[in-house]
Amino acid sequence: MTNKGSDLLVMEHVTAGYGEAVVLEDVSLTIKEGESLALLGRNGMGKTTLLLTMMGLTQLHKGKLFWKGSDITDVTTYKRAQAGLGWVPQERHMYPSLSVEEHLTVVARPGEWTVPKIYQLFPRLQERRNNMGNQLSGGEQQMLAIARALMVNPRLLLLDEPMEGLAPIIVQELLGVVGRLVKESGLSVIIVEQHARMALELTERVIVLDRGRIVHDSDSQELLDDDAKLQRLVAVA
Repeated sequence: MTNKGSDLLVMEHVTAGYGEAVVLEDVSLTIKEGESLALLGRNGMGKTTLLLTMMGLTQLHKGKLFWKGSDITDVTTYKRAQAGLGWVPQERHMYPSLSVEEHLTVVARPGEWTVPKIYQLFPRLQERRNNMGNQLSGGEQQMLAIARALMVNPRLLLLDEPMEGLAPIIVQELLGVVGRLVKESGLSVIIVEQHARMALELTERVIVLDRGRIVHDSDSQELLDDDAKLQRLVAVA
């Protein structure tokens, strides 16, 4: 049973980056059960690095991370995924030697998300279930990347620019899917997205990063309604 509103992931005064290079500086952030968050900012401001730090894939210089109250600062990426962190990277990482269905079953963990339920969410993947990963279009690969992350049965889903480079018709289809995940699944979801208004319309809360620091934290609708502030923070056209 999900305890909606309780703390799921907590970052305390996190400074992190790659090797000696610092990208995130003194970031404190709490994600609650069932919360949807848009993560915005100009290019190179640390959005992807923040997701990678949640997954344990950066060099942590200072600070701590907690998952459901337990310290996971030194926990491996694999064990974070087992604990309930699901990650959909920009690169998608399809395996050419695995079919669509094998991509799903190889990572499956017990829980609500099963192959039949994935096919209900993504009918196109059911049609392509015997196709290999490299035989899919970019949009189908993105659907499969999200589906594969769901098969781990995560509590928190990290989506790194899920609409990037996709045809408008596929973007609309994926927007519908992500919207359903946010509203109906009980999952916590963090979306990194260059199309700021699109992300704000999908989520309840927004944070904006600038030079590795959080410079804005509010309800999504509040920022959506303030064009001048949105323009100033993320330079939206």
